[in-house]
Amino acid sequence: MNISFNGFMENTVTFQCDESVKAGAPVSICQSGMVTACADGDKICGVCLSVREGYAAVQLKGFVELPVSGEVATGYVSIASDADGKVKVSDSGVQVLCVSTEGDTAGFIL
Repeated sequence: MNISFNGFMENTVTFQCDESVKAGAPVSICQSGMVTACADGDKICGVCLSVREGYAAVQLKGFVELPVSGEVATGYVSIASDADGKVKVSDSGVQVLCVSTEGDTAGFIL
């Protein structure tokens, strides 16, 4: 792709996290001020950018690229986590804007 969406309205917050949280993966809130790796069907609150000493930098807004399971069309879609740390289209998910798809990866504006 000859264009870039990186940097658009990026919004990152630091949360405490458990050992399940990995950089690059979607996360959800598990208790006050803390995130965990998403389980199948969870609404994602953001994407973990990095983990250090029990804290995670979580991107809540802006452009992210995530691995997807199944078909994802461009435009507004609702996504949720799947059992493998990817995202999937789900009526009960969070509505986001899908701006690009390539193979098993899609670009979303959270």
